[in-house]
Amino acid sequence: MKRSSDRILTTHVGSLVRTPEIMQGLKARALGQPYDQSKLAADIRQGIIDVVHKQVEIGIDIPNDGELARLGFSAYAAHRLGGLQLRPAEPNEPDWGGGDAAEQAAFPDFFRQYASHFRYLWMPPEVDISDMPNRPGTGERFRVVAPITYTGQDEVRRDIDTFETALQGLTVADAFITATPPTGRRADADIEKFYPDNTSYMYAVADALHEEYKTITDAGFILQLDLASTSTHNPQAIDERVEVVNHALRDIPEEQVRYHHCWGSMNHPHTTDTPLKEFVQAMLRIKAQAYSIEAANARHEHEWMLWKDVKLPEGKILIPGVISHQTNVVEHPELVAWRIQNYASVVGKENVIAGADCGFAQHWDAIRVHPSVQWAKLQSLVEGAALASQQLWGRRHEHVSL
Repeated sequence: MKRSSDRILTTHVGSLVRTPEIMQGLKARALGQPYDQSKLAADIRQGIIDVVHKQVEIGIDIPNDGELARLGFSAYAAHRLGGLQLRPAEPNEPDWGGGDAAEQAAFPDFFRQYASHFRYLWMPPEVDISDMPNRPGTGERFRVVAPITYTGQDEVRRDIDTFETALQGLTVADAFITATPPTGRRADADIEKFYPDNTSYMYAVADALHEEYKTITDAGFILQLDLASTSTHNPQAIDERVEVVNHALRDIPEEQVRYHHCWGSMNHPHTTDTPLKEFVQAMLRIKAQAYSIEAANARHEHEWMLWKDVKLPEGKILIPGVISHQTNVVEHPELVAWRIQNYASVVGKENVIAGADCGFAQHWDAIRVHPSVQWAKLQSLVEGAALASQQLWGRRHEHVSL
């Protein structure tokens, strides 16, 4: 994994807003409606080529494919695992709204309004969502019907081939592909029919997803694992999840892995977020070289000071989010530079890569900011990193557009 050896490198967390054409195809897929599969495949392929070029054009050093081909950042994996079957939502399953039960109880009026519209606030007008149920992961709830196996060989190979095509002729420091961790499948039903407990089930999923992780890293890409596997107030649960993730990462070089932690990503109060100090040591036990954390989120921005007391292990890298995905306010480059310098002051400038707090569209139908604002934020990230580099290295660094 490249380090910020002579300037601050830039990246982001993964998901970027899909094109309207891709959204229309993914919507039909999610609802089980007929759609032109060849057109959707062509739209995804061209969309990935365009989004990779756009990232490099504005100066992102470590791009990805924007997750444009996926229904959602974690939901995609269910279609690559044998032994799962779609199921309807249960009556007691919550509507999409973010936050945990304690926070929803503390702010019931907020969540009642928030859950009713936030997913679709920035939906392009040409994408009709009048027939979309306002439920989390529409069409993405599963029950276990057989032992878990990995069946996604063709899909992950297609992801890699498309990304390689998009990168041809471009100069990048590194390139990454995101994947969901095995600890993310906590909503699957009927686990006990095939596994003695949830822990055994997570290890089975880890064994299956290991094949996907290995395929990505064998192709030469950085693997990023997403989802807050450490976000809980239960230390025992944290330790268990870290062990499961590490089991899935066995035999994969740490220098090809980065781990992303966030606190749910939604624009809600975040008053019940687990403080970073409660799980930072567990997070650092995950077999990754780099750790991506929220640092622009107003509930966590102060946590850069934690690293005055917590030593970043030798050879590790922090990827603090210095722009937020939760607000359409575009951060000033000088603010971005200030945030970067804070981290550089406590862990060393060569150990910092500038990133975003979370993805801009973790699901095809959950868009955090307007697409034009997304790109303005990423541009500000690049400009802020250049300012920080000038201040940290004492010479001017500029990105030259292609």
